[in-house]
Amino acid sequence: MSSSSPTSPPARAAYAPLTSLPRRLRPLLCLDDFEAAARGHLPRPLFGYIVGAAETNRSYRDNRLQYDDYRFRPQVMVDVSGRDTGVRLFGQDYRSPFGIAPVGISAISAYRGDIVLAQAAQAAGVPAIMSGTSLIRMEEVREAAPGTWFQAYLPGDTSRIEGLVARVAAAGFETLVLTVDLPVWANRENNVRTGFSMPLRPSLRLAWDGMIRPRWLLGTFARTLLRHGMPHFENSFATRGAPMLSLSALRDTTGREHLNWSHVRAIRKQWRGNLVIKGLLHEGDALKALDCGADGIIVSNHGGRQLDGAVAPLRALPRIVDAVGGRMTVMMDGGVRRGGDVLKALALGAACVFAGRPFMYAAAVGGRAGVDHALTLLHEEVSRNLAMLGLNSISALGPDCLFRQWPVACDDAGTAGEG
Repeated sequence: MSSSSPTSPPARAAYAPLTSLPRRLRPLLCLDDFEAAARGHLPRPLFGYIVGAAETNRSYRDNRLQYDDYRFRPQVMVDVSGRDTGVRLFGQDYRSPFGIAPVGISAISAYRGDIVLAQAAQAAGVPAIMSGTSLIRMEEVREAAPGTWFQAYLPGDTSRIEGLVARVAAAGFETLVLTVDLPVWANRENNVRTGFSMPLRPSLRLAWDGMIRPRWLLGTFARTLLRHGMPHFENSFATRGAPMLSLSALRDTTGREHLNWSHVRAIRKQWRGNLVIKGLLHEGDALKALDCGADGIIVSNHGGRQLDGAVAPLRALPRIVDAVGGRMTVMMDGGVRRGGDVLKALALGAACVFAGRPFMYAAAVGGRAGVDHALTLLHEEVSRNLAMLGLNSISALGPDCLFRQWPVACDDAGTAGEG
C-alpha cells in the first residue's frame, strides 16, 4: 500500500534531468557548482571580492570544515510522507529554514542584484537580508520584495545613526539587522591580489578582465550604466552615499572603533520592529544583546572576512544557545552549502541559517533564474535529508540526531589520543 500523501507534490529524483532550466544552469547541481561557474563569468576583481576572506583564509576554510564535526544518526521505517520544512521567525512563516545573507555591492556583480535576490527569496518563501553596502536604494528593494530584512553597518559618525534608522523604518522594513563585527577594516590580502579595491580604480587589468567576459560586461556593467547611471552606495546613511568610483567611498565606511553597546540600546529605543544583532561568537555578547532588547542574533564570523582565526559559528552555536536559547531567536551563517549543513545547525539549536556567497554566484551567472534554481536545490536537499533522518518537521531536530566526531589529538608523549 502506498503511504504517499495525495496532497504532496510529486518529488523530483535527485538525478532527474533539469530540462526546464535555461541551458547554462542545467549542469549546476549543487550550491558549490555556482562558484565555479561564477569564476568564469565575473571579472577577477569582483569574483575575488566575493570569494575572498581575511589574511590566511583560516576562518573561511573552517566554516566549511565545521560541519564535519558531526555525523547524522537517522531513524528508519518512519512515515515521512507528510514532512514539513517550514519555520516561523518573528511571527512570519517561511517555507524553508534558511535564507539569503547580505552580500555587498551585489548590483555590480549581477544586474539589479539586490532586487533579484530579494524577489527570489520572497517567491521561495525564505528570508533575505539586504546589504547596507548595496547599490540600489532600500526603498526600491522594499517595494519590489516587501518581506526583505535590512542589514545596517552603523555609521562611524554617530550623529548619522538616528537618521539611518529612521529611513529604514520609513521605507517599511520590519526587521533591522545590525552587523557589529566590523570595528575596523580587515586585512583582506586576497582582494589586493585579485585587483579589487574600494573605490574601484580603472586600470588596464580591470578593462581587460571585463573585455574577456562579455556576458558580464554587457549584461551587467554596461546595462547598469546605461539604465541607472554610475552606482552609488545608496544605503549607508539617511541620504545617498558616495559613488562606487570615489575616494570618499572608503572614508564613509571607516571610523567605527568607538561604537559600543550603548549605541545598540539607543537604536532599540528608536526602532519598533524586529531587531537582530549579527556577528556574535561569544555567549557573553549574546547575553548583552538580550539585555539591550534584541529580538534575535545571528551567530557569524562574517564569512571569515574579519578576524582570521575566529571560531567557526557552528562550534560557537551550542554555548550561545545554552546561554540565551528560548529567550531570543538564535540564527547562524557561515559555510552553508548543503541541506545537511542546514540540518546540523538546526539540530544544534539554530532557528534558521543563512548563506551569502552561493546565492550571489547564482545571481551573477543566472540572474533571477539562477537564484531560483539555487534556492530550489537547497530546499530539496533539506527536504530529502529530513526524510532520510526519519523526521517530519524541523522542530523534531535536536542534538540526539547527531553524532559528534571528536578530533584526534596528540598527548605530551606524542601518541595519539582522543581529544
